[in-house]
Order: sequence, then C-alpha cells, then structure tokens
Amino acid sequence: MKIKINHQMVNLVQAIGVLAREHRQLTHQAVLEYAPEVEAILRDQCRDSRRIEHLLDGILDFCFDSEMLYLYKKLCRYYFEIDPSATVSYVNAYREMWDEKEEGNALLDV
Repeated sequence: MKIKINHQMVNLVQAIGVLAREHRQLTHQAVLEYAPEVEAILRDQCRDSRRIEHLLDGILDFCFDSEMLYLYKKLCRYYFEIDPSATVSYVNAYREMWDEKEEGNALLDV
C-alpha cells in the first residue's frame, strides 16, 4: 500500500512539473505574440480604442508575469492620453485580478 501511494505521489509531482513547464512556455509565447503588437501601436501612435482594448484584455490574463505586466503598464500609460476613463477601468481590472495576489506590483509604478 505504501509503495502504491509513493508511486502515485511521484506521478503527481511529475504531472505538476509538466504543467509548470507548459505554463512557462505559454507565457513566453504570449510575450512573443503581444510585444510586437504593443510596440506597433506605440510606434504608429494608433488611436483605435477597440484594438488597444483588445490587447489590454488579452495581456491582463498574463499579468502575473513581469514581462507581460511591463507591456500592460506601457500600453495603459499610452492609452491614458486617448481615453483616461477606460484606462482607469483597466487599471482597476488589474488591481482586482492581480494586486492582492502580487503585492508590490503597483501598476503605475515604473
């Protein structure tokens, strides 16, 4: 019985390791996908609210990652000049979703 439980624990630990690696890979892929989009908006000085908000919505899900949080902050700072009210909503969405979980990542801090 003890051997069976130990074997199950080893399998569980291995499965968690696989999930952790996949999670890191997915996050890395998201950075690779979103970074050029954010840079294009900034470079082109795009004012298309739907495009910007679509990116913010997607990036928000990954703001547990410091690179994605950086992109989110960057885009929020840019969007604030276009639509301050909507940007405040995105700042609040970040705070509701992540601030309590990730103390010290104040969105508007540099």
